[in-house]
Amino acid sequence: MRIMDFLSKEAVIPDIKSTKKEDVIKELVDALVNAGSIDRRNQNKLIEDLMARELLGSTAIGQGIAIPHAKSECVNKLVAAFGLSKKGVDFDSLDGELAYIFFLLVAPVDSAGPHLKALARISRLLKDKYFRDNLRACQDKDSIIKVLSQEDEKKI
Repeated sequence: MRIMDFLSKEAVIPDIKSTKKEDVIKELVDALVNAGSIDRRNQNKLIEDLMARELLGSTAIGQGIAIPHAKSECVNKLVAAFGLSKKGVDFDSLDGELAYIFFLLVAPVDSAGPHLKALARISRLLKDKYFRDNLRACQDKDSIIKVLSQEDEKKI
Protein backbone atom coordinates (compact mmCIF):
# COMPACT_ATOMS: atom_id res chain seq x y z
CA MET A 1 0.00 0.00 0.00
CA ARG A 2 1.41 3.35 -1.06
CA ILE A 3 0.76 6.47 1.00
CA MET A 4 0.29 8.57 -2.12
CA ASP A 5 -2.60 6.25 -3.10
CA PHE A 6 -4.75 7.73 -0.34
CA LEU A 7 -3.01 11.06 0.45
CA SER A 8 -4.08 13.85 -1.85
CA LYS A 9 -1.26 16.26 -2.75
CA GLU A 10 -3.70 19.10 -2.09
CA ALA A 11 -4.18 17.86 1.50
CA VAL A 12 -0.56 18.47 2.53
CA ILE A 13 0.16 21.34 4.94
CA PRO A 14 3.87 22.21 5.23
CA ASP A 15 3.38 24.55 8.20
CA ILE A 16 0.45 23.89 10.53
CA LYS A 17 -0.45 27.09 12.36
CA SER A 18 -2.64 25.56 15.08
CA THR A 19 -1.26 25.03 18.57
CA LYS A 20 -4.04 22.91 20.12
CA LYS A 21 -5.07 19.33 19.36
CA GLU A 22 -8.63 20.09 18.18
CA ASP A 23 -7.44 23.02 16.07
CA VAL A 24 -4.82 20.84 14.36
CA ILE A 25 -7.54 18.31 13.54
CA LYS A 26 -9.76 21.12 12.18
CA GLU A 27 -6.88 22.42 10.05
CA LEU A 28 -6.21 18.96 8.62
CA VAL A 29 -9.93 18.39 7.92
CA ASP A 30 -10.00 21.79 6.16
CA ALA A 31 -7.19 20.50 3.95
CA LEU A 32 -9.32 17.44 3.07
CA VAL A 33 -12.26 19.71 2.21
CA ASN A 34 -10.07 21.98 0.07
CA ALA A 35 -8.61 18.93 -1.70
CA GLY A 36 -12.13 17.73 -2.54
CA SER A 37 -11.64 14.55 -0.48
CA ILE A 38 -14.67 15.28 1.71
CA ASP A 39 -17.76 17.41 1.24
CA ARG A 40 -17.77 20.71 3.17
CA ARG A 41 -21.20 19.88 4.66
CA ASN A 42 -19.62 16.83 6.36
CA GLN A 43 -16.77 18.83 7.88
CA ASN A 44 -18.19 19.25 11.40
CA LYS A 45 -19.37 15.63 11.58
CA LEU A 46 -15.90 14.43 10.60
CA ILE A 47 -14.26 16.62 13.26
CA GLU A 48 -16.70 15.13 15.81
CA ASP A 49 -15.78 11.59 14.70
CA LEU A 50 -12.06 12.34 15.02
CA MET A 51 -12.42 14.00 18.43
CA ALA A 52 -14.55 11.09 19.66
CA ARG A 53 -11.69 8.77 18.68
CA GLU A 54 -9.23 10.99 20.60
CA LEU A 55 -11.35 10.56 23.74
CA LEU A 56 -10.66 6.82 23.59
CA GLY A 57 -6.94 7.55 23.82
CA SER A 58 -4.52 9.94 22.18
CA THR A 59 -3.43 9.13 18.64
CA ALA A 60 -0.06 10.76 19.33
CA ILE A 61 2.26 7.75 19.32
CA GLY A 62 5.45 9.43 20.51
CA GLN A 63 8.67 10.51 18.78
CA GLY A 64 6.93 13.68 17.55
CA ILE A 65 4.21 11.80 15.63
CA ALA A 66 0.41 11.92 15.76
CA ILE A 67 -1.90 9.87 13.55
CA PRO A 68 -5.42 11.12 14.26
CA HIS A 69 -7.81 8.68 12.62
CA ALA A 70 -11.42 7.59 12.59
CA LYS A 71 -13.97 5.66 10.66
CA SER A 72 -16.69 7.91 9.36
CA GLU A 73 -19.80 7.95 7.21
CA CYS A 74 -18.38 11.15 5.68
CA VAL A 75 -16.12 9.22 3.28
CA ASN A 76 -16.59 6.32 0.87
CA LYS A 77 -12.88 5.53 0.52
CA LEU A 78 -9.73 5.89 2.61
CA VAL A 79 -8.46 9.49 2.59
CA ALA A 80 -5.60 11.24 4.37
CA ALA A 81 -4.15 14.65 5.11
CA PHE A 82 -0.60 15.40 6.20
CA GLY A 83 0.78 18.30 8.17
CA LEU A 84 4.01 19.50 9.74
CA SER A 85 4.19 21.78 12.75
CA LYS A 86 7.41 23.78 13.14
CA LYS A 87 6.72 24.63 16.81
CA GLY A 88 5.18 21.35 17.90
CA VAL A 89 1.77 20.70 19.45
CA ASP A 90 0.83 19.14 22.78
CA PHE A 91 -1.23 16.22 21.48
CA ASP A 92 -1.27 14.22 24.75
CA SER A 93 1.49 12.01 23.39
CA LEU A 94 2.35 8.71 25.05
CA ASP A 95 5.92 9.93 25.66
CA GLY A 96 4.87 13.43 26.79
CA GLU A 97 6.69 15.05 23.85
CA LEU A 98 5.23 17.55 21.39
CA ALA A 99 3.97 16.28 18.02
CA TYR A 100 5.43 17.72 14.80
CA ILE A 101 4.34 15.20 12.16
CA PHE A 102 0.61 14.64 11.59
CA PHE A 103 -1.07 12.05 9.38
CA LEU A 104 -4.85 12.30 9.53
CA LEU A 105 -6.63 9.17 8.24
CA VAL A 106 -10.34 8.72 7.61
CA ALA A 107 -11.86 5.46 6.44
CA PRO A 108 -15.40 4.39 5.65
CA VAL A 109 -17.23 2.77 8.56
CA ASP A 110 -17.26 -0.66 6.91
CA SER A 111 -13.59 -0.87 5.84
CA ALA A 112 -11.39 -2.36 8.53
CA GLY A 113 -8.75 -3.76 6.13
CA PRO A 114 -7.54 -0.63 4.28
CA HIS A 115 -7.77 1.48 7.45
CA LEU A 116 -5.55 -0.91 9.43
CA LYS A 117 -3.13 -1.40 6.52
CA ALA A 118 -2.72 2.38 6.17
CA LEU A 119 -2.14 2.83 9.92
CA ALA A 120 0.43 0.03 9.89
CA ARG A 121 2.18 1.43 6.80
CA ILE A 122 2.43 4.94 8.24
CA SER A 123 3.55 3.67 11.66
CA ARG A 124 6.23 1.48 10.09
CA LEU A 125 7.61 4.32 7.96
CA LEU A 126 7.65 6.78 10.85
CA LYS A 127 9.65 4.44 13.07
CA ASP A 128 12.61 5.30 10.84
CA LYS A 129 14.37 8.29 12.44
CA TYR A 130 16.07 9.25 9.16
CA PHE A 131 12.67 9.37 7.43
CA ARG A 132 11.14 11.44 10.27
CA ASP A 133 14.07 13.86 10.19
CA ASN A 134 13.77 14.21 6.40
CA LEU A 135 10.07 14.99 6.71
CA ARG A 136 10.61 17.52 9.49
CA ALA A 137 13.27 19.28 7.41
CA CYS A 138 10.82 19.87 4.54
CA GLN A 139 9.95 23.52 3.96
CA ASP A 140 7.19 23.21 1.36
CA LYS A 141 4.50 20.93 -0.02
CA ASP A 142 6.62 19.74 -2.97
CA SER A 143 9.49 18.57 -0.77
CA ILE A 144 7.07 16.71 1.55
CA ILE A 145 5.46 14.95 -1.41
CA LYS A 146 8.89 14.10 -2.81
CA VAL A 147 10.05 12.52 0.49
CA LEU A 148 6.80 10.54 0.84
CA SER A 149 6.87 9.40 -2.78
CA GLN A 150 10.50 8.27 -2.57
CA GLU A 151 9.71 6.27 0.55
CA ASP A 152 6.67 4.74 -1.15
CA GLU A 153 8.92 3.45 -3.93
CA LYS A 154 11.46 1.94 -1.53
CA LYS A 155 9.39 -0.04 0.93
CA ILE A 156 6.56 -1.80 -0.80
